[in-house]
Amino acid sequence: MATDVSTPTGSTLATPQRTVPPLRLVGSRAGRIGVLVFIVLVIAVPLNMTSTYWLGILNAAGVAAIAAVGLNVLTGYAGQLSLGHAFFVGLGAFVAQWVGGILDLPMVLWLPAAGIAAGLVGAAVAPFALRLRGPYLMIVSLALVFIGIYVARNLRSITGGNEGTIVEARATLGPIDFEELTLGTLVFAREQGLFILIWAVLGLVLLVVANVMRTRGGRAMQAVRDHDVAAEVLGVRMMRTQTNAFVLASALGGIAGGLLAVNLEYIRPDSFNIDLSVQYLAIIVIGGLASLWGPVLGAVFVTLVPVFVDQFATSLPFMAQGGNAGLTTTDLSLILYGAMIVVFLLAEPKGLVATLGRIRRAVRPSGGTAGRPPRTTHREDTQ
Repeated sequence: MATDVSTPTGSTLATPQRTVPPLRLVGSRAGRIGVLVFIVLVIAVPLNMTSTYWLGILNAAGVAAIAAVGLNVLTGYAGQLSLGHAFFVGLGAFVAQWVGGILDLPMVLWLPAAGIAAGLVGAAVAPFALRLRGPYLMIVSLALVFIGIYVARNLRSITGGNEGTIVEARATLGPIDFEELTLGTLVFAREQGLFILIWAVLGLVLLVVANVMRTRGGRAMQAVRDHDVAAEVLGVRMMRTQTNAFVLASALGGIAGGLLAVNLEYIRPDSFNIDLSVQYLAIIVIGGLASLWGPVLGAVFVTLVPVFVDQFATSLPFMAQGGNAGLTTTDLSLILYGAMIVVFLLAEPKGLVATLGRIRRAVRPSGGTAGRPPRTTHREDTQ
């Protein structure tokens, strides 16, 4: 684990001189090419995909990926297991509706407000929750979900109570209305415009998280995850480091909630329950813990599960059909999420990212590395 720690005060050991590369949003040529490819895909996919059904699925996957990237900061990079992420997503969704719908403020205000509100609540909760570890922290974070649902049910003026509320916040950025996007004579469907917005925000979130993990604070999170006692001995302040991870994860969950509200156009308190938290946990485990692209791959994979379950529901005898008792699509999807978490933890703990990397190395021509010095092994934390 490459962890940057300071030399203890008074130490007589010689500090090795090394050149620390300056922090940049994109620090390599490959990274810049990757950003350009991502931008091209964000524009090209909605232009070439006219099916609003599949665009809607990709939009849902993009929102889930943003939320999962946040949970990955807390669980993957900082090593803290949480089942309360749905609470922060729900908080962001209702704040977005309040600021953008009831107060009628533009997206440039309601989207940051959703993230800031969730981050502030995360900062208030973190000092108490992070005193616990492992299953105890998981139980405390789970309580947040039930508290959030109870509070939301009773804030009828904002949330609509049990019945929920129609989201009136508009996805507009100055003169650009992503829900009624036009470019000259080209008129985009609502799903096409939201695809550009959601996946562009996802790209920015990935860029920010990748650079945060390269900073001293980000490396401290990974040091605490790998060996908290050793990290403290070397000068890492564990509580502050874990609180930073908790706040960043909460803020990203709030941003995802704001986009989720706009994408769905209707939200209710019970939508942000434990099932949603389990889904986010499944995404980062299946995609790959502590990897940058793992939540994205996991989100696409997990979002497609209910789609395929729907496709084959009529041919499965244990599914509820025609008023008969049986499993619903949601029930079977949750069972599959749990089964896939177990399978990936046992067979491939590093998730789809590691699986794809293994496939890429297998198909690479054997003579491609001839004459090159052997590559040093390093963790996949910043992939």
